[in-house]
Amino acid sequence: MSTLRAKIPTYSMHAMLIFGLIVTVFPFVWVALMGTHSRSEIYSVPPPFYVGDDLLANYEKLLDIMPFWQVLWNSLSISILGTVSAVFFCSLCAYGFFAYDFRGKNIVFGIMVASMMVPPVLTIIPFFLTVKFLGILDTHFALWFPGMANAFGIFLVRQYMTTSISRDLIDAAKVDGCSPFRIYWSVVLPLIKPALATLAIVMFIGLWNNFLGPLIVLSSPDKFVLTLALRSVQSLANSPWGAIMLGTFLSMVPLLLAFAFFSKQMIAGLTAGAVKG
Repeated sequence: MSTLRAKIPTYSMHAMLIFGLIVTVFPFVWVALMGTHSRSEIYSVPPPFYVGDDLLANYEKLLDIMPFWQVLWNSLSISILGTVSAVFFCSLCAYGFFAYDFRGKNIVFGIMVASMMVPPVLTIIPFFLTVKFLGILDTHFALWFPGMANAFGIFLVRQYMTTSISRDLIDAAKVDGCSPFRIYWSVVLPLIKPALATLAIVMFIGLWNNFLGPLIVLSSPDKFVLTLALRSVQSLANSPWGAIMLGTFLSMVPLLLAFAFFSKQMIAGLTAGAVKG
């Protein structure tokens, strides 16, 4: 009896983890299954929780109601360009805050961190007016360029640098004759890969799932991204929910692949500094 009581906390933890896993995975499985059924089957009671026979028909319907592969490429190009540029410029700015002392450094950094507390919804009108003033409305450039050097990325990478890089290492590189950019590129970047991977995943997911930005900026259907295109076809009469569900599931695949490739680095970045040793 005492052994059973001792294992109750372990069993409870395992039960909670299994429950959490089911809750997390269920939406993905549900969307995938609904992508193989017709509209009438989806609305049946109870709904079919098995693989249907309408996968090919839903795929053909998906291509009929929207240029799926075009909007997929639009989302992919925006996400990749935004992610790569953000990782480079955020890490470069973070290195400046970490390695150099200049007048007003702490004030500038504090204002930048404080800007993260401003709700994004409050910046919608200034964002639209700025994009319109610059003449980049209805362009993909307006979706990824503003986030190239964002406060969250700079703060994340800078904090990681303070816990993983010794200033003595930078001083030694200077003594060896390395230029400032060479120190950043050859010495600092290899040591902060977990932080860069974390930032890359966060930026990629944010740009891929972005709906409000494209809704404000884009007006040409051929320039739509996946989130906007999938939402636009939901207003059709007798919406083909099987095709929409299939498109939604296909839009999840790049995110799942990105997380599969970079999850270890991301976890290492999130847990850095949690244990001293």
